[in-house]
Amino acid sequence: MSSPASILFMAVLGACVGSFLNVCIYRIPRRESLLWPGSRCTSCGRSLSWYENLPVLSWMVLGGRCRSCRAPVSWMYPAVEIITSLTFVSGYLLYGLTPIAAVRVLFACALIVLFVTDMQHKILPNVITLPGMVVGFACSLFLPPGWRDSLIGIVVGGGVLFAIAETYYRVRGEEGLGMGDVKLLGMIGAFLGWKLVLLTLVLASFTGSVFGVAVIASGRGNMKYALPFGTFLAVGALVAAIWGTPIVDWYFGFYA
Repeated sequence: MSSPASILFMAVLGACVGSFLNVCIYRIPRRESLLWPGSRCTSCGRSLSWYENLPVLSWMVLGGRCRSCRAPVSWMYPAVEIITSLTFVSGYLLYGLTPIAAVRVLFACALIVLFVTDMQHKILPNVITLPGMVVGFACSLFLPPGWRDSLIGIVVGGGVLFAIAETYYRVRGEEGLGMGDVKLLGMIGAFLGWKLVLLTLVLASFTGSVFGVAVIASGRGNMKYALPFGTFLAVGALVAAIWGTPIVDWYFGFYA
């Protein structure tokens, strides 16, 4: 059984990794180095001391503001750290200290970065999605879903969205889906296999549709409103990674 000390360790480790994910979220879209320079205030440019970089705690103690210029620091920073911390704890409780736990947590970390970058900048960086496909397939050589399901997942995941995007472009004469979404779904297929990548697409399409209708109903957008579909794919993939197998088994049970 998991001890409170081990759970606390995973929570702290996850928060620290979440701090690094914040660096990725901020710098990757700007094509900046992840290693240099050190953490700085994005408003005044002052280098942050170590005690200003403590995950979650520093943000709370400083009241969500820079210690020098008092510029507000986005709530997104502690949110990412908390979510990553919960991801590490959940992975540990679900899988223990096993290789599949490490792979699923790595996958979830990539999804967290992609979720935020797509929401903020409407981009899904190739530096994450393309290596993600390779890593997901390589891990599947030894772990679930197995290399066949992984390879089919890449082809089906990327192929389905590419076909939808190409059809939409030829019919409407404009882009409806970006290639970033295609690569992301290919990466999801590499990690989860073809069954769960299809479930991911269904979940993302449903939640995206509900969100789109809500935006139109609220008067904040119209039928031309560009949804950050990658954010819904990321959420759908996380749900599929945790509860996907029971959902798929339940669905196919109707046809047994």
